[in-house]
Amino acid sequence: MIQFISAFVPVILVIALGAFLANRNWITAEGWRGLEKLSYNILFPAMIVRALATAPLETTPWRMVAVLAFAQVLLGAIGLLAHFQPGMARASVGSIIQSNVRWQTTIGLSIASLMFGDPGLALASIAAAVMIPLANVLSVFALTSHAETQSDTRAKPFRALLTNPLLWACAIGIAIALSGVSLPKIAFDTISILGGAGLAAGLITAGAGLDFKLLKAGVATSAAWALVRLMVMPLIVLFAGRAIGLADLELYVAIICAATPTATSGFILARQLGGDAPLSANLILMTNLLAILTLPLVWAIAHF
Repeated sequence: MIQFISAFVPVILVIALGAFLANRNWITAEGWRGLEKLSYNILFPAMIVRALATAPLETTPWRMVAVLAFAQVLLGAIGLLAHFQPGMARASVGSIIQSNVRWQTTIGLSIASLMFGDPGLALASIAAAVMIPLANVLSVFALTSHAETQSDTRAKPFRALLTNPLLWACAIGIAIALSGVSLPKIAFDTISILGGAGLAAGLITAGAGLDFKLLKAGVATSAAWALVRLMVMPLIVLFAGRAIGLADLELYVAIICAATPTATSGFILARQLGGDAPLSANLILMTNLLAILTLPLVWAIAHF
């Protein structure tokens, strides 16, 4: 628990720094968008390539990946229960399902890296290579099937999926590892520098993206479903992982990935595909706030 707290607290402090800087307007809105774009397209992919290029992929953790995929699909199915809530609009159900299946890659990779070094980062990157496309497919299906009106932009998320820089980074890193060819030292050091910058920039921009003004009506609903997302998914991973005998490192990294807040990209997708965008914004904010409490709680349960 002490090791987890020592890794988790710095992550929260850097996220809080991003929120503080955004609140004080030290960086313009255009500056934040530029930093976010740089992190997403260059810095974080570099960190993933570095981790996977040296990972022992001959022992790919297929069971860990299967457990995480199972938990994602099951959480999406649990989101269908929102249909039975009084006054719940169809579009809101789609946004709840999307929140249930998405995860904040930045936080997951950061905590796994800080706690377990490159082996943890490599496992989290492999998890990302599976969870990111699965989350997008489930989200698109949920939002379009529950939209009140049809959207003309439903094909865009699939194009975005094919051009996702994190997925391409996973593919490049895995290809290097499987080839057995070592990167030249200059290339490896360059990627390492970029990846180190990505850890800080990704967390700062995640904090800057927390907009408390978006927390409007429906706080109780948002809080309830945020707790479902933050507690139920990691507990599914915990029990399923133990049932099939996952190794400790694989199990702990999987729990970290499952216990992160929902991804901020869900707000944009909800607007594009006819979901409940205000509810999506509330769920993003609520999961980020409550994760400060639920992540240590889940970690304590896993070690009970």
